[in-house]
Amino acid sequence: MDYKSTLLMPKTEFPMRGNLPKNEPKMQEKWEEMDIYEKVQERTEGRPFFVLHDGPPYANGDLHMGHALNKVLKDIIVRHRSMTGYHAPYVPGWDTHGLPIEQALVNKGVNRKEMTVAEFRELCKEYALEQIDRQRTQFKRIGVRGNWKNPYITLKPEFEARQIGVFGDMAKKGYIYKGKKPVYWSPSSESALAEAEIEYKDKKSPSIYVAFPVKDGKGVLDTDVNFLIWTTTPWTIPANLAISVHPDFDYSVVEADGKKYILAKDLLEDVSSMVGWEQVETLRELKGRELEHLTAEHPLYGRDSLIILGDHVTIDAGTGCVHTAPGHGEDDFRVGKANGLDVLCPVDDRGFMTEEAPGFEGLFYDKANKPITDALNEKGALVHLEFITHSYPHDWRSKKPVIFRATSQWFASIDKFREDLLQAIRDTSFTPAWGETRLYNMVRDRGDWCISRQRAWGVPIPVFYAENGEPVITDETIGHVQKLFREHGSNVWFEREAEDLLPEGFTHPGSPNGKFTKETDIMDVWFDSGSTHQGVLVERDDLVYPADLYLEGSDQYRGWFNSSLTTSVAVNGHAPYKGILSHGFTLDGEGRKMSKSLGNVIVPAKVMDQMGADILRLWVSSADYTADVHVSDAIFKQVSEVYRKIRNTLRFLHGNLSDFDPAKDRVAKEDLRPVDKYMDLKLQRLIRTVRDAYDRYEFMTVYTSVNNFVTVDLSSFYLDIAKDVVYIEAADHPHRRAMQTVMYDTLTALLKLMSPIIPHTADEMWSYLQHEEAESVQLTDMPDAREETDEDFALMARFTELMEVRDDVLKALEEARNGKVIGKSLEAAVTVYVPEDLKVLLTSGDIDFAQFFIVSGFRIGGNLENSPADATGSRVRVVVEKAEGEKCARCWSVPGTVGENPEHPELCARCADVVVNHYEA
Repeated sequence: MDYKSTLLMPKTEFPMRGNLPKNEPKMQEKWEEMDIYEKVQERTEGRPFFVLHDGPPYANGDLHMGHALNKVLKDIIVRHRSMTGYHAPYVPGWDTHGLPIEQALVNKGVNRKEMTVAEFRELCKEYALEQIDRQRTQFKRIGVRGNWKNPYITLKPEFEARQIGVFGDMAKKGYIYKGKKPVYWSPSSESALAEAEIEYKDKKSPSIYVAFPVKDGKGVLDTDVNFLIWTTTPWTIPANLAISVHPDFDYSVVEADGKKYILAKDLLEDVSSMVGWEQVETLRELKGRELEHLTAEHPLYGRDSLIILGDHVTIDAGTGCVHTAPGHGEDDFRVGKANGLDVLCPVDDRGFMTEEAPGFEGLFYDKANKPITDALNEKGALVHLEFITHSYPHDWRSKKPVIFRATSQWFASIDKFREDLLQAIRDTSFTPAWGETRLYNMVRDRGDWCISRQRAWGVPIPVFYAENGEPVITDETIGHVQKLFREHGSNVWFEREAEDLLPEGFTHPGSPNGKFTKETDIMDVWFDSGSTHQGVLVERDDLVYPADLYLEGSDQYRGWFNSSLTTSVAVNGHAPYKGILSHGFTLDGEGRKMSKSLGNVIVPAKVMDQMGADILRLWVSSADYTADVHVSDAIFKQVSEVYRKIRNTLRFLHGNLSDFDPAKDRVAKEDLRPVDKYMDLKLQRLIRTVRDAYDRYEFMTVYTSVNNFVTVDLSSFYLDIAKDVVYIEAADHPHRRAMQTVMYDTLTALLKLMSPIIPHTADEMWSYLQHEEAESVQLTDMPDAREETDEDFALMARFTELMEVRDDVLKALEEARNGKVIGKSLEAAVTVYVPEDLKVLLTSGDIDFAQFFIVSGFRIGGNLENSPADATGSRVRVVVEKAEGEKCARCWSVPGTVGENPEHPELCARCADVVVNHYEA
């Protein structure tokens, strides 16, 4: 007889190899056909909302690993919430305005000068929509589930209209104003920039010490004394109008190498060393406040340079006498304004010196450094010159240096509601917790927000100007512009004259002739994305405001988190989010930033083409995303091994359930054997751990917990010992049905627990389950862990000790195998010597210990102290011998009963009984 045919071997059509790159797109087509997003929304309708508001990626270029990390994290959270009692819609969005799109068109050969602004903006819109379609396809390939049919897009008329409303509300409350003050200015972009558009890179700059002779010492200083200033921006010297000193610092008048200087006492030693003074004598000391309103002489132009007091002066570097150009620095502007100084800014939009810098007009500011330094040297004012490399602000788009430059701009006041902003931060939950401090400090220290940009592609600032130059922003004008934008889009602003954009019959006392002009600047793109709480959360019926969660990279504390907070608090008095979660950046395996020049760039598309989206997603779950995340081929290979283990375990579970119908064959919990109850208890604890981890956004805990459960609890233990039951026993044997009950619950639980992370694989296996009604695992809820009883705690304590004994036995079996005493463990007979406290555990009649240890013979040899010298182990002492007798041809064990049934002399008694009663009947 062919005994192999009597074994109940695993049967499943679920393939061992996932072939994810080929099969995932098919799965996604299936989701598209069944409209899985809408089905999920219908199923969860009526539940409490959980809204994760999507921070809009910029509509330009293919996706990088940062995009993948961000979107997968969001998708995991949304999928989990929809399976845990919430209605969790997800509306993806895009940021579509701004310089990069303008630049992309210019790079493609578009000549802006040959078309109107409105025509150029139409091309920008077409380009943005093309990029959205491209990125949407790539996001869907990652398996991100969302309302892709109806995303939010910042160029849509309804969004722009809402944004105008936000601007109007802020203006009505007095938070919007126009003023001339220094802002970050990008000569390469010819536009003002916000702090969020600045990145810092090293730059080599001249470092100069310059003498400003006293012109009027007012009896405090003689005219042969020089104020010594230090700067790394010689090009700003033509704009100097003052020198700032700290009122409380001590200043020294010194004679150094024959000349007299005044500088901060605490910096004298450093400066002497730096400039190379050999003979230095302190003549007198005085407080900074004593120097107020003295005048020095500008070394190039002879005009007055007023000595003023400033708390911004430090003794960290320099001389304690700070060169002050109100047109080129925030602190300079502030103290200059307090002292009635002009705002001189002799640099134009393109970064070239103007006629207000005599002798240097027409020079690019950076190229002016040398001529200005040479001129100072000729005048005898240059005390020292060297070059330093220091961190300097750059335009994050053009990657070129920026300058501080005073221009007339529109600002959103932060000062007027800063305390409300700080309170809103206190009312928000943060993951990780340090995010609160980071955002709090940024808002506490930030200046007013420059919201105007001198570009074409963006939402216009909806301001009119009367004939007398007065800005016109009223409820009536804002409401009318909103209506026009909602009907025609913001391009109407550039297509019509000012009078045609105003309400019919509109009058203003500043325009007696009824003439108006319109603002030509557009809004900072951070105002666009910062308004999404109104343009998306409030505008749409399928979302609610405020959102439960904003999730972006840690750079968004100064970006989207910040701008959204500002507009929301300004308009409604509270944050647009209840919680913020931030993640780090993606780096290569060695912790370096990925760049083409280093050749270390890994793109999501390549990973998915080679391994599949579920591998990419599993990698995201494996990482501590709150810090920077490393990416490399080696890391993906490790993750793919974990995936393979999970997949094969799912396949093994399913293969052993081919004849199991949970409605008919399920064994009640109280009828399970102790080993099955133990495994079920381990499953319950996994469910609890994983669900708690999901709730805390700790996906690495989900990854490690499931991996350990699959590898240790299932593969290395339960599924290993299960083979002796599910393969060997008769189909309806109670022990077999008990194990199948646990296997079924384990399989369905694992699919649900892992569905947010590897949805393609989870849904693929779900399609092979014959006894589940739900069309997709996505249309189910997470399993609930049952409450543990005293019996459970006792069982866990019992098996904790038994597993320690098992470790000793397995180690002894391995040593016997290495010593050629046995081959497979079923050839072994094991004798254990145990301490008194373990005897009861190992002599209970409810566990088959030969099966538990996967050996053919097991016995207690006596007390621990009586163990033979060759016994091994720590908790117990173990002796392994070759089992005596014949090997059963069916179960391969050596139980000593082979041949007892003369009709089946090759079988042990157990196997002969199964064959006779179930295969010969």
